[in-house]
Amino acid sequence: MRRFTYRAKDQKTGKSVKGVIQAENERTAGRLLLEQGYMPDKIAEEDAGGVLGKLANKVTTKDRITFTRQFATLIGAGLPLSNSLRTVAEQTQSKPMKKIVEEVLADVEAGRSLADSFGKHPDVFGKVYLALIAAGEMSGNLDVSLERLSRQEEKDADMMSAIKGAMTYPLIVLVVILAVIVFMLIVVIPQVDDLYQSMGEELPGITQAMVNTANFLMNQWYILFGVIGLLVWATVTFLKTKTGIRMMANIKLNVPIFKSLFHRLYMSRFARTAQMLLSTGVAMLDTIRISAEAENNVIMEEEFALVSDKVKAGKPLSESVKDRKYMLPLLGQMASIGEESGKIDDMLGKVADTYEKELDEKIAAISTMIEPILMVVMALLVGGMMAATLLPIYSLVNNI
Repeated sequence: MRRFTYRAKDQKTGKSVKGVIQAENERTAGRLLLEQGYMPDKIAEEDAGGVLGKLANKVTTKDRITFTRQFATLIGAGLPLSNSLRTVAEQTQSKPMKKIVEEVLADVEAGRSLADSFGKHPDVFGKVYLALIAAGEMSGNLDVSLERLSRQEEKDADMMSAIKGAMTYPLIVLVVILAVIVFMLIVVIPQVDDLYQSMGEELPGITQAMVNTANFLMNQWYILFGVIGLLVWATVTFLKTKTGIRMMANIKLNVPIFKSLFHRLYMSRFARTAQMLLSTGVAMLDTIRISAEAENNVIMEEEFALVSDKVKAGKPLSESVKDRKYMLPLLGQMASIGEESGKIDDMLGKVADTYEKELDEKIAAISTMIEPILMVVMALLVGGMMAATLLPIYSLVNNI
């Protein structure tokens, strides 16, 4: 789908409006505007400015969280919807977010609902976001929905930040290892080779292998970079296919060490999202569907689709999630208590709290376990390089 900016006249009010619409082509964009009650005056494809332009115009998670928090505060203070959006647009520092808020404001002033206005930007506002906004509009508790959204997005951001932080240290250590190896190959090993050649001696096997590698890096480096680039491109392309997406989803759920982390991540995400949706009046089947989509894992979506089928057939959620391969038992146990007490949303919130706490513990444990493993790997690699460098020198000294 392509994005088109437009200027049009509202056929009901006669007001001139501006905005952005997604369509396959300009003609389709014009037809969509007519169906929405607008008479197009100007339609032009949005200039994204290439890859760099897309990155520059990308709305970050932090931008969305800040907007949601500010918007919730203004709505909670009793400010009218249009005034709240206008105030947030004026205060927003992020240009991409400011542009979207202005487009939402234009749509709201043209008579669209807030959920529909947000829905025109699916790359920024996901299905969970839109469902909560729609529920808040219908119930008259928009400020409550926005407050819950901002809290949830902050928790999600903190959770992902913790996971990324746990992976940062190992990556830094690996970069240092590679830097040491490259330095040894390019600077030290050639000097040892020159020394042996000047004395007419034959290099030991391990050192000769290092010399060959160093020569390749210095003389045919472009081949190495070409192969690495090709592998990266092929991997990225493959991971965008259905097979690649499914394979990555399967790896996350089954790879040793990390699978327990991802199981808790998906359970906490589902429980927290379901809690928010149910507390705002969203139906159970819709809650399961939207919460499953928020998992961002096709295998988990299929699991919850089967759960949804059972709920549709009349079974309670607590029974429907039992004996599922990737669902942890606490979800069913707490859902059962919630169904009996009539407070299933509260119980799902407790499930989310429990798994979020366990997730933090798992991240800390994995980080602690990875550190000594990396140290051993680093010692072996660097030790091997030192042996390949020093053994020939000791050998020469003994021969003298």
